[in-house]
Amino acid sequence: MRALVLGAGGQLGSELMRLLPGATGLLRHDLSVSDRAGIEAACVHYRPEVMFNCAAYNAVDKAEIEPKLAYAVNSLGAENPALACSRHGVRLIHFSTNFVFDGRLDRPYTEKDEAQPLSTYGRSKLEGERSALAALPAALVIRTAAVFGDRGSEIKGGSFPQRIVERARRGERIRVVSDQRVNPTYARDLARAAIKLAAGDLSGVVHVVAAGCCGWDDFARAALAACGVEAEVEPVTTAELAAPAARPLNGCLGSVRTDALRPWQEGVADWAAGWEGGQG
Repeated sequence: MRALVLGAGGQLGSELMRLLPGATGLLRHDLSVSDRAGIEAACVHYRPEVMFNCAAYNAVDKAEIEPKLAYAVNSLGAENPALACSRHGVRLIHFSTNFVFDGRLDRPYTEKDEAQPLSTYGRSKLEGERSALAALPAALVIRTAAVFGDRGSEIKGGSFPQRIVERARRGERIRVVSDQRVNPTYARDLARAAIKLAAGDLSGVVHVVAAGCCGWDDFARAALAACGVEAEVEPVTTAELAAPAARPLNGCLGSVRTDALRPWQEGVADWAAGWEGGQG
C-alpha cells in the first residue's frame, strides 16, 4: 500500500507510519491541510494509492475563541485532500469525532443517528465530514472517540493517560470529569483497523472505537493501575468544570457497519507497557 499520511506527527499519524513501512508522512510544518495547492502538489509528487488525513485542530475549548482556525483545519482541511484524491483516483481515509453528537441518547451512537454538535470544534468536524464526502463520495470517514497513544497530543501536552500518570507521580491533585462517557480507543488499534478498512471499498461514515464505554475518571483510574501508580482520582461533574466548550455527556459510539475493536482496558494495558518501557 503506497500511503501518504497527513498529520503524521500526531498520536494516530505516528502509529500509521509505524505500521506502514515506506509510507510518506507529512507533518504540520511540512504542509497545512488548508493549503489546497500544496495538497494537490503532494498528491501529484508522491502518487499515493491511499491518503490518510489525520490532521486536525483538536483544542476543543480554544476553538470557541478561534473558530476560523478550527474551520480552516477541520473543514477546509478535509475538503482539500478529498478534492485532490478525487482528481487523482486516490483512496481517502479521513478521521472525525464523537463530538459531532449532542450526547443526549441513552445508548451508543451509531452511523444512523443524526449528528448535532454542541461546540465549534464539533461543528467544524461535521462540516469537514460533509465537505469531504461531497467532494469524494467514495471516501471513508472514520469517527472515533477518546484516542490515546504513545505519542500523545502536542496541543494537549501528551495523551490523557500520560498526563494523568505524570500528574500523579508529581503528587498533584487528580480531578477528572465523571459524567462524560466515552470509548477510550488506543491509537495503535485504530491505526490497524484504518489500514484494514483502507484496503476495502467501504465508503461514507463508519464508527471505529474500542469495545466498552466508561467515564473519564474510570479511564484515569485504569491508566494509574496499569502503570502501578497509587493515587486518588476525584470525580467532578461537567457543570463543576465549567469548560468553555460544551461536550456530549454520552460520547459513546457503536457501529452497524463494522465490529468494535478489542475492549478499551486491553488497549490501556498495552499502552502502559509500551509507554512505561519507553520511559526507561
